[in-house]
Amino acid sequence: MTYVVTENCIRCKHTDCVDVCPVDCFHEGPNFLVIDPEECIDCTLCEPACPVEAIYADDDVPDDMQEYIALNIELTAIWPVINQMKPAPEDASEWDGVENKLQYLEK
Repeated sequence: MTYVVTENCIRCKHTDCVDVCPVDCFHEGPNFLVIDPEECIDCTLCEPACPVEAIYADDDVPDDMQEYIALNIELTAIWPVINQMKPAPEDASEWDGVENKLQYLEK
């Protein structure tokens, strides 16, 4: 099992998860984070640390977000590793809970 970052991270991009991760499995894009399944050690620390509940165990990813499993794999290949917490975007709270945010993902 590994963990997957899903839709609610788009344009929220809190990095609390990065701060608790004991390995360098998070990768950062312009407005989204992803988890490299090859680096993730299934420690479970990131899931409860996410303030917008955007991280799921791969077995628990909701049916309507299954595409995020492949998206995490794809984007880890092109985005750099992030291993330090950064401030969230100023408008992050406005994007928390907004549905259908995939259209706003910046690659």
